[in-house]
Amino acid sequence: MKQQKRFLLQENEIPTQWYNIAADMPNKPLPPLNPATKEPLSVEDLAHIFSEECSKQELDTEHAWIDIPEEVLDKYKYYRSTPLVRAYALEKALDTPAHIYFKNESVNPLGSHKINSALPQCYYCKKEGVTNVTTETGAGQWGTALSYAAKVFGLEAAVYQVKISMQQKPYRSLIMRTFGTAVVGSPSMSTRAGKDIITADPMHSGSLGTAISEAIELATTTPNCKYTLGSVLNHVALHQSIIGLEAEKQMEMAGEYPDTVIACFGGGSNFGGIAFPFMRHNILDGRTTKFIAAEPNSCPKLTRGEFRYDFGDEAGYTPLLPMYTLGHDFRPANIHAGGLRYHGAGVIVSQLLKDGMMSAVDIPQLESFEAGILFSRTEGIIPAPESSHAIAATIREAKKCKETGEKKVILFNLSGHGLIDMTAYDQYLNGDLRNYDIPDSEIQKNLENLPKVM
Repeated sequence: MKQQKRFLLQENEIPTQWYNIAADMPNKPLPPLNPATKEPLSVEDLAHIFSEECSKQELDTEHAWIDIPEEVLDKYKYYRSTPLVRAYALEKALDTPAHIYFKNESVNPLGSHKINSALPQCYYCKKEGVTNVTTETGAGQWGTALSYAAKVFGLEAAVYQVKISMQQKPYRSLIMRTFGTAVVGSPSMSTRAGKDIITADPMHSGSLGTAISEAIELATTTPNCKYTLGSVLNHVALHQSIIGLEAEKQMEMAGEYPDTVIACFGGGSNFGGIAFPFMRHNILDGRTTKFIAAEPNSCPKLTRGEFRYDFGDEAGYTPLLPMYTLGHDFRPANIHAGGLRYHGAGVIVSQLLKDGMMSAVDIPQLESFEAGILFSRTEGIIPAPESSHAIAATIREAKKCKETGEKKVILFNLSGHGLIDMTAYDQYLNGDLRNYDIPDSEIQKNLENLPKVM
């Protein structure tokens, strides 16, 4: 019998609503707080920074299903659905009885899942009369997606890219500029936050926390400008749920259901996107699917951080968020998975981890590249360094199945390709990459400086 490898939905089968897991969670996520008053934020408070509609979605814990605007759905149809793929060759290489599937978000415009949220965020800004948007980016997947979406909806965009990632991945900056976006390496001298950071440490290589500070400062000091975010927050995971909702239908086409769902983890957007639609069946229907977030061991907020209220940026411009954190002034190592170098986890994911509804593993940099090379040589796709963390976690689970003889179904999210990350692969193949060890003392030092809320 011929084995089917790829499963695709027809255009009329693409989901027309996003899924909001906050409405179904047994324990609702704690609210974001005003740093000055320690009081919960309102939609009006958030709308000073974000679009009003995204602010409403951020705080919505009542509506499980949110309609996708027709204008956004039309843009989704340019590239969705993305394929669900059975990784037969990877299974064979691992000699595992497990069935391994991956959702291939690397075929999206600009090569990652990030466009799924960039389009609605820019659409809402345009609808509300905003003319300018700004954001931060690490490795550049979010920055390129936001740049494209801004151009689609006629907005001007400015992106602060983490300085070390800008040096490691110059072509991502070039892609943003191709779409007409102003790109600045962060920390920079163009904002007060950036000047303060550089004054304190002239050699600061940047972090997502520093870039967020600069982008928020620009948004709040520029007329008719809003800040957009590519991960961490609830409304971003909401938009990304299109991934898992499609995967549900595609797994049904394949005649299987996942025992384990895996995704890499930076702030939570692609993890929530693939996991939350399946997790609702654990919550509502008694399913027992296991969910694993794969983070770098050099930025281990889920595995070694603390659940606390903390700022989402280094300068303290953001609301206080209840999350697993390493401390907002944590400086991650200069690993090539720039999209995973963030000090905190999303609010919803943090609550789910706290409640034992998911787990996390930390992956050393060299193990992630070893996994990425194996995936490249078996499935023919060079994965982004971020996605390679999910592949490494998948390989760990598949090897367990080989040891036990269990024929489990494993689904992971291939959040992006690595075709603009070849310098990282070059360094790995030449033996020039290394692992990074984060001492417990460094983590504890950062945690001691967190705001006193809980």
